[in-house]
Amino acid sequence: MNQSSNILIIGGGIIGLSIAIELTLRGAKVTVISRDFQQTATNAAAGMLAPQAEAIPPGEMLDLCLKSRALYPEWINKIESISGIETGYWPCGILAPVYAEKDRESYSLQHLNYQWLNQAEIHQYQPGLSLEVIGGWSYPEDGQVDNRYLYNSTIAAAKELKIDIIEGVVIEIIRQKGKIQSIKTSIGELQAEHYVLATGAWSQELLPIPVFPRKGQMLSLKIPSDIARENLPLQQVLFGTESYIVPRQDGRIVIGATNEKVGFTEGNTAAGISILLGNAIRLYPILKDYKILEFWWGFRPDTPDEMPILGTSNYDNLTIATGHYRNGILLTPVTAMLIADLIWDNKSDLLLDAFNYSRFVDN
Repeated sequence: MNQSSNILIIGGGIIGLSIAIELTLRGAKVTVISRDFQQTATNAAAGMLAPQAEAIPPGEMLDLCLKSRALYPEWINKIESISGIETGYWPCGILAPVYAEKDRESYSLQHLNYQWLNQAEIHQYQPGLSLEVIGGWSYPEDGQVDNRYLYNSTIAAAKELKIDIIEGVVIEIIRQKGKIQSIKTSIGELQAEHYVLATGAWSQELLPIPVFPRKGQMLSLKIPSDIARENLPLQQVLFGTESYIVPRQDGRIVIGATNEKVGFTEGNTAAGISILLGNAIRLYPILKDYKILEFWWGFRPDTPDEMPILGTSNYDNLTIATGHYRNGILLTPVTAMLIADLIWDNKSDLLLDAFNYSRFVDN
């Protein structure tokens, strides 16, 4: 099998698909090769858009995250318009309760909208919190998107745009004289003029770049059927010091997530789920009476500095977009835009300099 296209994207998660869509809209002919969705970071995500709740320190990473959050409404409208499928985007705000004064630390960023709520205020703002909660931060501009709905909408948009999506595992990237010649896959050899590496936690299997899997276990609960959807007990995300609780508008509540250095060890564990449930019930006790819907897991792509690897590579016709760790869903719009600008328009944003793979190379 020997196919040729302008651009071949290795990786069919949300990052790879979104880059494919952006490039196609600019006129490129794009092929995506994808492996099992079950294990991807897209599946492991809760879909939080939380640059402030995550307490990302001032610097290029925060700038990148804030830029992407600002792009979200327009980007979501584009994806939903093409696909005809809703993404579950909900700029609901995030509440970050704390149990002790020592956990109150937050970065003072005067240009951002956030507020400290004392004990009386936070319990009035969000009834049902644990009595242990002594206060918390309100981040009204943070929010969420349903990662599964988003993936379904994005893959539908890609198909609507006639992007060729093929299933297979990339075995080897064939390199010669500073260029990628082809990729060897489980379905044969594929060629293109330009390649994009967006393989997430599996990136190091193909190139010597420092990207490592971090396993995340998650679960979901179901709000009792006698509670009307317009009266959901949670109207914003609860971002606790030990867990997060993400209410969906369809009545599910997502709880996450473990953060495990166990390589590609698959499956949920009793210990992992027990910890998640214990932390979530401690923060929001009413959850103890809700029915469990589902358990799942996935692998986040971590890097030594917990920042993505974006931009040019050692090879003239290979661009890298991987290592998004905990912020893959949040960073999808800005990644798609910056990578498409770089490949199609030969335009490199100054922000990309901080995320180039070369920061890990000894000079």
